[in-house]
Amino acid sequence: MKPATLTAAALAAATLPLAATAADKTPASVKQPNIIIILSDDMGYTDIGCYGGEIRTPAIDKLAQRGLRFTQFYNNARCCPTRASLLTGLYAHQAGMGGMNRNQKHPGYTGSLRDNCVTIAEMLRPGGYSTYAVGKWHVSLESGEPANWPLRRGFDKFYGTILGYGSFYDPATLCRDNTLITPLNDPGYKPPSGKYYYTDAIADNAVLYIKQHQRDNAAADGSASKPFFMYVAFTAAHWPMHALPEDIAKYKGVYDNGYDPVRVARHKRAIELGVLPPGTKLTPSDNAGWDNVKDKAWEARCMEVYAAMIDRMDQGIARIVAQLDASGQLDNTIIMFMHDNGGCAEPQGRQPEPAANVPAPGETFRPLGPDEPQPKARPPHMQARDGRPIRTGVGTMPGPEDTYIGYGHDWANVSNTPFREYKHWVHEGGISTPLIVHWPAGIPAALNGTFVRPPAHIIDLAATCVDLAGAKYPAKRGDTALTPLAGVSLRPLFTGAQTLQRPAPIFWEHEGNRAVRDGDWKLVAKGSDGPWELYNIAADRAELNNLAAQHKDIANRLAAAWENWAIEAKAKPWPWDKIKPGNANAKKTKTKNKRNKGAKS
Repeated sequence: MKPATLTAAALAAATLPLAATAADKTPASVKQPNIIIILSDDMGYTDIGCYGGEIRTPAIDKLAQRGLRFTQFYNNARCCPTRASLLTGLYAHQAGMGGMNRNQKHPGYTGSLRDNCVTIAEMLRPGGYSTYAVGKWHVSLESGEPANWPLRRGFDKFYGTILGYGSFYDPATLCRDNTLITPLNDPGYKPPSGKYYYTDAIADNAVLYIKQHQRDNAAADGSASKPFFMYVAFTAAHWPMHALPEDIAKYKGVYDNGYDPVRVARHKRAIELGVLPPGTKLTPSDNAGWDNVKDKAWEARCMEVYAAMIDRMDQGIARIVAQLDASGQLDNTIIMFMHDNGGCAEPQGRQPEPAANVPAPGETFRPLGPDEPQPKARPPHMQARDGRPIRTGVGTMPGPEDTYIGYGHDWANVSNTPFREYKHWVHEGGISTPLIVHWPAGIPAALNGTFVRPPAHIIDLAATCVDLAGAKYPAKRGDTALTPLAGVSLRPLFTGAQTLQRPAPIFWEHEGNRAVRDGDWKLVAKGSDGPWELYNIAADRAELNNLAAQHKDIANRLAAAWENWAIEAKAKPWPWDKIKPGNANAKKTKTKNKRNKGAKS
């Protein structure tokens, strides 16, 4: 079947300038490409326009129009594990990040990248690449560990945050290279508008690094003589819901009719675009029901601000692409865009909370010595810059810097249309992400706007980068032997291959939630003692018809494969073996998940 193409109507508003596509070039016929991986935070499968969403993302949509869209690409359901796999090409547990950035005293859960792995930057730099990281790091211990900060992990330059969340107006653990800074004392960046906003700062610093790279490596023809790898990790649209007034205004009234009309519209558009195959079912609503919402204006505002955060990120991506175009580097730059997990159902800030007792903003930090521990940094919960306490709870309109609110479970159900579950869980709603790949010099023009259907995983990105860069995966890091890459190169799919040769199934584990995907079959369970469910994803992407009882042989085979992988990859032993029923997050939303009565588990 010929892949469906993105309709012209869906991209009518896209105005981002893009360089002309090379008609017949293949990866083998071009020089070492620049590589940019763009990662968003806590977003659902159909949030962006080219996957069916109503949120305005013309820059991302334009990349899809001139590139490829993967329909079955997967992450690891959570911030730290996804980032660890993306950067190292290993399963998160192999890299020590099976959980979050806390040391849980198990090899797979050390809370920080282990010495048995290297980052893409460490893989590519010996092959002649300059390396840059911008945005959220979140793969080193929360208690402080400069040895695993970006510059110690192969990156030449870094601007961003070490921890995983915080104010968009005054982000905690903000760093430039190895120095903790604040927006007020950063010598390298002042926002052009005079108003600091982290999403803008991430994009602006990415642009600055591209300009610096061009200037520092200028060739005789005006191009850069040296390729670069850049990792751009936005914190949009992770809570708190912080957005600028002009962006929020664009979405005024869009969500006034509640959850279900948006879900239905997204489901329809995703099928029309070809993101979802015809006949894909929409899971039953997993929300409170709009008629039961007491403060509808507040609830609608939460989604308006969420949409505004994504809109602003798209504006930043447009600036990054425009700079590549202006400097003549766009044609031979591979841009890959994806999310770190599904929509976030966490209830952060939706009930009143006491204001945090934190140091005053604007504190100056000195540079770290090579062996010094990290000084105590300000926690992510903080007062506004002028000292106002943080406001939370129903009725507090999110957006300003003195608010700290998430958009909540019911809007996350909208973000994950048409799938089940959320961030944390490894059903499709927790692990499904768009993957857009744009590379004019390496993707044949005939494939522009087409879909890539074979399943692929975040572990595949490092292998893909090594392959496309002509780099060599090292044998050791210092004196420690490296674990072989777990993923495979996606390169064949960039030129029209319809299958991907993968030697083993794809596996997941997070907080006892676990899954294995082998061909069209997926075995999945909630919590460490939850029953296995079996789905034929080709026929039932929404995971509504549990076939475990009908196909016990397949379920048993996949369960045994998962157990063997879990031991080998260090997913087991679990640090929560003594917790019953095994998943604290499942307990928190047990009542709400009962609403999904159409799912047979």
